[in-house]
Amino acid sequence: MTGQETDNRPGLLLRLAGPLQSWGEKSHFTDRDTARFPTRSGVIGMLAAALGRERGASLDDLTALSLTVRVDRPGVLLTDLHTVGGGLPARDTVTTAEGKKRSGTTATLLSHRAYLADAAFTVALTSTASGPGPEAVNRFAEALREPRWPLFLGRRSCPPEGPVLLARSDRPLHDLVLLPVAAERAKGAGALDIVFLSEAPLDALPVPDGWKSTPEAEAARATSTINDDPRSFHPKRRTYLSRQLYRRVVSLPEDRFAGLGSAYLAQLRRHLAVNPAHPERGNP
Repeated sequence: MTGQETDNRPGLLLRLAGPLQSWGEKSHFTDRDTARFPTRSGVIGMLAAALGRERGASLDDLTALSLTVRVDRPGVLLTDLHTVGGGLPARDTVTTAEGKKRSGTTATLLSHRAYLADAAFTVALTSTASGPGPEAVNRFAEALREPRWPLFLGRRSCPPEGPVLLARSDRPLHDLVLLPVAAERAKGAGALDIVFLSEAPLDALPVPDGWKSTPEAEAARATSTINDDPRSFHPKRRTYLSRQLYRRVVSLPEDRFAGLGSAYLAQLRRHLAVNPAHPERGNP
């Protein structure tokens, strides 16, 4: 492996795929954007929903998890136009900030909403030194298998296309690199660059010897910041912190690409069946 050996702490491997996803980053009023990858707030919120947490409940144990995203398919950016409040009696139209009703000429609001179409991501949620232990990680896995509340990919209108949990792992970053990729690759096309994103430096990402990747020194430097680290989901006191974003590109061999649909699921099942790093498996 290149770089330092990472601490093997328990974690979860997730698959986030569906016809549409939307991971709001800078959404404001009627303009609802999406990041090009799952955000910390979106994934932590999904886990909180699976556990049945109320919106005002503490997130301390969940925010201690480290998030690393592998971009299997980046998807296509899609913008949709929504109308709100049109064609309704005055008493049922949108309420203004002053508590009044809009006039007939302004009753209909236009909302632009962005989505990622046909995107797929594989995600590792890893316990940190100060984070939850194996028992808590097992509890999180059980919640994702049988969620208390429905799971969605950033927005309620974006359900996942299948079970979110792939497996509970004792070496999640190692597995994240080696899990089959949900994308097509023509035979003989060779290796393809895949992007990994995290709030932690990626110089120690366990890349197998011989695989080309971003130099370790470059992977240890943050490329940008993003304001998506949740502290509270309370409807009236939503709070987020900024975090650094690290990026590493790894050239994955052609045989790592499992295709789409049943071909991908079959290869994924075979991989999980023979991999001893998964003491508790999901059900892909």
